[in-house]
Amino acid sequence: MQLELQGITKRFGSLVANDGISLSVTPGQVHALLGENGAGKTTLMNVLYGLLQPDEGEIHIDGKAASFHSPKDAIGAGIGMVHQHFMLVPPFTVAENVTLGIEQVRPGGLLDAGRTRREVRDLSHRYGMDVEPDAIVEDLPVGIQQRVEIVKALVRNASVLVLDEPTAVLTPGETQELFRIIRQLRAGGTSIIFISHKLKEVQEIADTITVLRRGKVVGERKPPATEADLAALMVGRDVQLRVTKAPATPGDLVLSVDSLVVPAAVSSVHGTPATASTQAPVNGLSFDVRAGEILGIAGVQGNGQTELCEALMGLLPVAAGSVSLNGKDLTNATPRARLDAGIAYVPEDRREDGLVGSFSVAENLVLNSYDRKPFARGITLNLSTIAANAMARIKEFDVRTESPAAPAGSLSGGNQQKVILARELGEGTKLLIASQPTRGLDVGSIEFVHKRIVEQRDQGVAVLIVSSELDEIYALADRIAVIYEGKITGFRPPDVDAAELGRLMAGGTDLPNTSPPEDAVSEWEAQ
Repeated sequence: MQLELQGITKRFGSLVANDGISLSVTPGQVHALLGENGAGKTTLMNVLYGLLQPDEGEIHIDGKAASFHSPKDAIGAGIGMVHQHFMLVPPFTVAENVTLGIEQVRPGGLLDAGRTRREVRDLSHRYGMDVEPDAIVEDLPVGIQQRVEIVKALVRNASVLVLDEPTAVLTPGETQELFRIIRQLRAGGTSIIFISHKLKEVQEIADTITVLRRGKVVGERKPPATEADLAALMVGRDVQLRVTKAPATPGDLVLSVDSLVVPAAVSSVHGTPATASTQAPVNGLSFDVRAGEILGIAGVQGNGQTELCEALMGLLPVAAGSVSLNGKDLTNATPRARLDAGIAYVPEDRREDGLVGSFSVAENLVLNSYDRKPFARGITLNLSTIAANAMARIKEFDVRTESPAAPAGSLSGGNQQKVILARELGEGTKLLIASQPTRGLDVGSIEFVHKRIVEQRDQGVAVLIVSSELDEIYALADRIAVIYEGKITGFRPPDVDAAELGRLMAGGTDLPNTSPPEDAVSEWEAQ
């Protein structure tokens, strides 16, 4: 299928999300759509998939104009789309999800479950995906769920497959497996539109790269294109791809964590209840952070990082150990008390935990302080001061929003993260805890976030960074602590060899056993 978009324009009020965009996708091609968050990539693909109607421009398939008023029309024309946030029904099986809406029936109207299973098994095996048709989707790892979405599109005879930020939730190993599947699809004649903001990924997988900036096409490249060239096209200026910072000058001890235990019997904000026999996700963990330094916590995701951050913020109770800030015990303090003590928190899931999506940008910028001066007088909000604060913070942090009154949930991921940073990085911050601070962000937003974090360090703030991206740990950390199964397995300088970090991340250790008393969790559960 030859696909062409000609002069596509889409407006939302005064905001022009797509401004006369044209591009062509040939059969068996991986065409990458590269751009910052908010550049208009997803909007363009939603137009192609019939979720949005263009204000101007046309879609042509094999030289003929096509009009899609719904995803059904796009699917009928051979276009499939795998959204960044999967469109699956978690309690259903793989086969039920794949054939939802196009179910096969036997005479008499009964579902032909056997035929459905065979089709799913045969199609997934043909492309090396090997998805089990009877598996329940909510029990599958996220990488396998993504395969289900791809199979769902292929069952509907997609000739063009749109992948919207497909690696945002994948591990490096899952990403490479996805790339293998993409290459196999390409070899079979399927065209792939690969939406991303990750320079290395588009360099590795794309045949053609179209770069968008603020709703317009600003360039087209073919690999090998340099990272510097692509980044400059994305952002409109030269981008510093490496963090520049002076050596740290650590000061007084700020955060002290001693033998911390978070019991598995308690759910995390994003987790599910565990059995009492499950190992504690944070299991005798100890470290310190001083003023004017960045401690980076490195490790494979799922080794207690989320529970550690939530326990440090008082969102999870602890079974044993202690947390203190500037010598003051905060082990059992409320989240509000920790914020008042000078802890700033950037959570890993900005949409669920960092913002209230239906609230305005201005309201989100005062979530921690709306009930005190100068933003409140008694029980009355000072709306003019809140609005003035929003204008100042939006300008300082370059938040791209239609207005301070716009819902925070309508912003791109990078701009949502800027709102959180603008709220959290204020006067009086003693400790900054940033969990996965650049997850899902483009190169320009990453540069901005890293610069702000280093500025906090240089102003004497103690900084704790938790990241599953080793490049980010190397770039920011003055010291590296490696976490494995809820324990610190070693501390290393930022110039440590990656192989040594890998050894510690796999459970190797040179530290003495710091496990908590065996009965620590059971004593907590009995209380």
